[in-house]
Amino acid sequence: MAGCLMGPDALRTAGLAEALSGLGYAVDDLGNLSAEAVKVPLHENANIHGLDQLRGWLDSISATTYRAAKTHDMPIILGGDHSVSAGSIPPLARHAADVGQPLFVLWLDAHPDLHLLTTTKSGNLHGTPMAYVLGQEGFQPSFPALTHPVDPTNVCMLGLRSVDKAERALISDLQLNVHDMRAIDEYGIKQPLTRFLDQVTAANGRLHVSLDVDFLEPEIACAVGTTVPGGATFREAHLVMEMLHDSGLVTSLDLVELNPSLDERGRTANLIVDLTASLMGRTVLDRPTTRY
Repeated sequence: MAGCLMGPDALRTAGLAEALSGLGYAVDDLGNLSAEAVKVPLHENANIHGLDQLRGWLDSISATTYRAAKTHDMPIILGGDHSVSAGSIPPLARHAADVGQPLFVLWLDAHPDLHLLTTTKSGNLHGTPMAYVLGQEGFQPSFPALTHPVDPTNVCMLGLRSVDKAERALISDLQLNVHDMRAIDEYGIKQPLTRFLDQVTAANGRLHVSLDVDFLEPEIACAVGTTVPGGATFREAHLVMEMLHDSGLVTSLDLVELNPSLDERGRTANLIVDLTASLMGRTVLDRPTTRY
């Protein structure tokens, strides 16, 4: 989505680097990437659009993320729409294999993004990255060859509330660990996250967190093109981040789907920076008050 191209710079403007350096971290901004020039065959699904462009982005994101994983303690990948994760997660899984650990993925999103190239009716490729990284069929040669697919048992999805029929079938077939907003309403967000973090700990795993802005309630995070009512509240989202920090398990992070052209005086960008700071250790006692 075109508006999401401005997302990384909006997060910079909102003070992401300053928030992290203020917590004592050394921040190395590798800058914005550009897509490689790639041509892939037309797909049989005529609804698909932007496939050449996406493949070029995936090649660029994948190469940079793999280098960053080898040379930095915690890569943070800024998007862009959620198709970014089709470029970030595979090299992180490869690096995890390099160091002898399994990769786990916490998917914070209103959508599971589990469409195959053959099942997407909208043709929007940001609805496909999780199916791809889980090694589902039909993505080659359109997407890069996948050397280290993520084990479906190593995935937890929190906050789902918009799931298509084909995605429901794949969730069932793969027996994915999924918690929609009804489950969170009934049992709270702490219980499923605690169980998942215990699973990561038991496996000595590396944890990648993929945060889509539409995981959040649109009333507090309007700057996203795919708003779905009933998302995570301010406190639920901060609790997730605080628990992730306390676990000490997170080794990489995606921040995606921020569309600053839809924002209100930077509210959403500031919230994403605040959530990232919570994940990195900022507590209520040292959180500044934001004025709008």
